Amino acid sequence: MENIKKKILITNDDGLNSIGLTKLAKSLKGLGEIWVVAPDRDRSGTSHTLTTNLPLRLYKSEKQDRIYSTNGTPSDCVYLTLGYLLANAKVDLVVSGVNRGFNLADDISYSGTVGAAIEAVLLDVPAIAVSAQSFSQKNLAISTAITRELSTKVLSEPDLLPAGVFLNVNIPNDAKERKYKITTVGRRRYSKDVRTIIDPKGRTYYWIGGDPFQHENIPGSDCNAVFDEQLISVTPIDACMQGKNNISKWHSISLQEFQRTV
Repeated sequence: MENIKKKILITNDDGLNSIGLTKLAKSLKGLGEIWVVAPDRDRSGTSHTLTTNLPLRLYKSEKQDRIYSTNGTPSDCVYLTLGYLLANAKVDLVVSGVNRGFNLADDISYSGTVGAAIEAVLLDVPAIAVSAQSFSQKNLAISTAITRELSTKVLSEPDLLPAGVFLNVNIPNDAKERKYKITTVGRRRYSKDVRTIIDPKGRTYYWIGGDPFQHENIPGSDCNAVFDEQLISVTPIDACMQGKNNISKWHSISLQEFQRTV
């Protein structure tokens, strides 16, 4: 029987020229056929955005095969690859990263890195999102090493990531080497800063985005692992948002003008 290489898509939200993406692609060589499709510029904070009201472009690298950039978001990169570039092939894994800066707790809702992983699992492909506190040489080496190991596990044991579930991985600068923890999603709110600035023509414009507050102390969470224990956090997340943990309490409520069916 012909040995068919597994296909791995790598993307990010920092852009095609990010060193995190370059190092990740090199580290995953040998695990399968590597495809790189990434935004042509920094698209951080785009969350799980798909571009449906503007035309998308794909630009093929002139230097290397299977490398593309697009004017879209990280989620667009996944969608274009699975729906067009590799529409007639089986993609076995999507890896998004390595992102510069954490994607913990509340960050997950905003992250383009995580958004790409969500798009992948919604299209039935296992995914891993990876973020490092910084791009120091040591931190990138640890980040790419654990990503390779996790990718190898997921490729060889698909049941580790059931339908709709992806991994969100965060690596702190002072991580205890080779030590990680399986975690839940924590809580870390941000200040609601809005900066008001007047442009040269006297018109007002705004910059939004505040600094993070101290994370909540939630034992077993990604924030506790990274900030308090200096451990790599590996968090399985259900992208389908089914709300199974909260549905039971809703079975006991009643509304005045509507009747609930069983």
